[in-house]
Amino acid sequence: MKQVMITGGAGFIGANLAAHYLNKNYRVVIYDTLGRNGCIENVKWLGGHKNSKNLCLQIGDIRLPTRAFQQEIEASDALFHFAAQVAVTTSVTDPVYDFEVNALGTFKLLELVRTSKGKKPAFFFASTNKVYGGMEDIRIIESDDKYSYGDLPGGITEGTNLDFHSPYGCSNGAADQYVRDYARIYGLDTVVFRQSCIYGYRQFGLEDQGWVAWFIIAAILGRPITIYGDGKQVRDILFIDDLINAYDSAWTRIDSIKGQIYNIGGGPHNTISLRNLISILRSDVNQNLSIANAGWRPGDQPVYVSNIDKAYRDFGWKPVVDWKTGIERLMTWVRENKSMLERLFVGAIPILFLV
Repeated sequence: MKQVMITGGAGFIGANLAAHYLNKNYRVVIYDTLGRNGCIENVKWLGGHKNSKNLCLQIGDIRLPTRAFQQEIEASDALFHFAAQVAVTTSVTDPVYDFEVNALGTFKLLELVRTSKGKKPAFFFASTNKVYGGMEDIRIIESDDKYSYGDLPGGITEGTNLDFHSPYGCSNGAADQYVRDYARIYGLDTVVFRQSCIYGYRQFGLEDQGWVAWFIIAAILGRPITIYGDGKQVRDILFIDDLINAYDSAWTRIDSIKGQIYNIGGGPHNTISLRNLISILRSDVNQNLSIANAGWRPGDQPVYVSNIDKAYRDFGWKPVVDWKTGIERLMTWVRENKSMLERLFVGAIPILFLV
């Protein structure tokens, strides 16, 4: 039986990937602090899976890896690393914590794989488009409701200069480069995904990440939203099912793509601005949606669109869920789970920070 290890496995992406490999009848080990909103709900959901006998939960922190954790890594065929400090805002207020989790935590995982006395699992790291920084040298066109690239119809390629803006960008950028270099120097089977905005089922967007999901949850629950910036920011959004397929497809080609870095997002055909989504939600869900505005965050990109051609060339992946279909699916899921979401967000007034 194949085994996968998923750090941050009780989070949004991790739980969806865990369910995917349970469906394949793999043994799935998830490692998580269970500290984020919704993690307990995700664990309960996974516990109800028909193959839950193959699920192992370890509660712990990647900064303090245990011997039991190391043993599971050494028994795994693949390690998917999602455990992270995910917010630019938190990185600014607590850069030490951000560094310890994102940079040092990833480094410690790489060392566990490098020094493994058992298997040396394929290592997949969820990086971020924030490693490209503000990209101030790229020409931006401003229209009534959005920003767009002046000269990059295909989006940002992996060859774009790195510019680690904000502690979050620095910690992820350092981890990103360590993961790549451990393939070059030590021969590990590593792959980096520089992810754009991922959205989908079981995403409990809070103050500082998960803006698409939070917009939809807020509209349906009747909660206020604060937008940082002018709302014309554009991102290429990617539905969770497509991201899971990207990881699975990349693993099947690990021998030929190890050491590579890929931009993974919705691409040019799945772009949307904050104002676009607000308009859709006011029209279809909640005409009285309350919106407030605040200043821009440090390093926020007016527009980010992934060029995903390299992923298609190397392992045949491209999105199949268009953004309208994905948003409709997420709306349906939120409505079906409204009571759970109301319980999770009791007393909270989440604020949007675009990531």
